[in-house]
Amino acid sequence: MKQITCYLDFVSPYAWLAFDQAPRTLEGLSYQLRYKPVLLGALFKSHSNPGPAGIPPKREWIERHTSWLGAAQGCGLQMPPQHPFNPLPLLRMALACSDDGLINRFTADTIFRHVWHGGLDPNDAERLAALKVQLRDQIRPDSDEQAKAFLRANTEEATANGIFGAPMFEVDGKLFWGLDGLPMLRAYLDGDAWFAGGEWDAAAQRPSGLA
Repeated sequence: MKQITCYLDFVSPYAWLAFDQAPRTLEGLSYQLRYKPVLLGALFKSHSNPGPAGIPPKREWIERHTSWLGAAQGCGLQMPPQHPFNPLPLLRMALACSDDGLINRFTADTIFRHVWHGGLDPNDAERLAALKVQLRDQIRPDSDEQAKAFLRANTEEATANGIFGAPMFEVDGKLFWGLDGLPMLRAYLDGDAWFAGGEWDAAAQRPSGLA
């Protein structure tokens, strides 16, 4: 059985779309999918990347694209009143449900739906309180500081492993980025001959032509 780690941040609409799509793309395979929350903004900073919010036309495109994809995919996606937003309260609540820095699919699904269904403020105090009630059977007692520590450790691990965005899927030391990386992940797990041809490693060895 293959072990796949999904690095995610609830602020990313593509993370919600990939979370919804992954079980269908990977249907019929023997695998374990582990969900590991990270702080996407910190990953951007570590790579000197301003993120989509730093390029207004790109941010507008992402909103249009992901809204359409949510409808086309059937999972629904309504943008919150402001995006991006501060995901820390949600990430920490998710990791308050964890014993090891990983979260289960129920926790991830509950928080993703809190963010991406309804077009409401994900950090509204009343909504956060209601979300905490939804997760009450998952949240560990006295977990606030441990949740912060898990998030730091997950994000540091992700940075060290070359994770530059979310969602990103890791298996056998290979990284597959985003919703549109899922078919390539499936091909790898199916034993696609391309992966034995050297092109994967060649990408890391080819120098940039830009000074």
